[in-house]
Amino acid sequence: MGKITSRFDGIVKKLYYEADDMAKVGKVSALYAKYTNTAFLRAFQPLIDIDIQSEISPEDAALTQMNGNSSEAVKAAEPGSAEPPIDPSPLPSLGESPIIEDIQNTKEISEQVGVEKPLGKHATLATPAVRHLIKELNLNITDVTGTGKDGRVLKEDVTRFASAKKDTQPDSQPSLTYEPRAEDKSIPLTPIQNQMFKTMTRSLSIPHFLYTDNVDFTSLSTIRRKLNAVAAKSETQQQKVSSLAFVIKAVSLALQSYPTINAHLDTTTNPSRPQLHVRGAHDIGVAVDSPSGLLVPVIRNVQNRSILSIATEIIRLSSLARSNKLTSADLSGATFTVSNIGSIGGTAVAPVIVPPQVAILGIGKSRLVPAFDSQGQLVKKDECVFSWSADHRVLDGAVVARCAELVRLYLEDVESMAIRLR
Repeated sequence: MGKITSRFDGIVKKLYYEADDMAKVGKVSALYAKYTNTAFLRAFQPLIDIDIQSEISPEDAALTQMNGNSSEAVKAAEPGSAEPPIDPSPLPSLGESPIIEDIQNTKEISEQVGVEKPLGKHATLATPAVRHLIKELNLNITDVTGTGKDGRVLKEDVTRFASAKKDTQPDSQPSLTYEPRAEDKSIPLTPIQNQMFKTMTRSLSIPHFLYTDNVDFTSLSTIRRKLNAVAAKSETQQQKVSSLAFVIKAVSLALQSYPTINAHLDTTTNPSRPQLHVRGAHDIGVAVDSPSGLLVPVIRNVQNRSILSIATEIIRLSSLARSNKLTSADLSGATFTVSNIGSIGGTAVAPVIVPPQVAILGIGKSRLVPAFDSQGQLVKKDECVFSWSADHRVLDGAVVARCAELVRLYLEDVESMAIRLR
């Protein structure tokens, strides 16, 4: 709804329209009627009469007094009143009339802000040819200004509208280009990363079989604390024993019962007839986190080593890995791998087999959990998740499960493992 602001302060004396009445476009208010003579009022219908009570500038006073008393002129133009005498004074020129100027200004402003013209009653009617053209150009007929009778859209209107629309659109969309961020940089793979890339790429051809089980470390932790307490009091400064040394020895004892897990799969000598080379020595690789990345040094002949000897070798290889002093001989020839991811964190892992090996064991982080003992009493357990991955082309799930179960029994009942130690 439009709003007309009065340039004077005053009291509204009369309304020519009631609320919600509609006045035709082109009518003017009594505010403009004050600037005209009686003859000019015949062409326009006022909206209101205002009794001016504020101070009037000399310019406004000259306008209001240009043709005598404005209120009398307006009153004379009321419906039903007698025809007022025509003021013989000449009318102001159209170019100088405030009414004409305001009407022209209103028209210019409407054109500038894009006020839409009202559509004719037949604006959406068009011939089939015109509608077909509208559809081809993917236009909306209500967007096209029709110049035909009663606003009908003609073919020329559609062509003109499409041409104007095409001119206002950009010729082409800007191409999307990737600009590297300031902190982006490309670095080559380190020798260790390059070797890991090649090894893990080959491992993708292996169908992995995953088996997980929970192992109770409560008995193992009790025995290990006792041994370490004795080592701390020993004058020989005996090395403390980690849980990993017990795990590696338990795996070696289980591999004696299931030797096909401690093997290499040869698929290159005769691709049509692969061979499984079962290894007599238990050369177990141990994954170690180092500044250069994950390294897997090998503990040789685990089957002939004691738990203390295994613990000492783990410390030696870990020290060499942290100082980047491991040799190629320390990193090659493993027949089985143990990845102790629990030293960093996490409870379960899906380890990836390192070819030509056929199996690998992932050890999670041990944690205290509530459990029930044999008498049904609630107790605390030091529990750890063991995750086994095996090459399902040569090892079936039953063999892996039995080997994993034997390792669990050794670790949960260390005494049964002790009687088999050499």
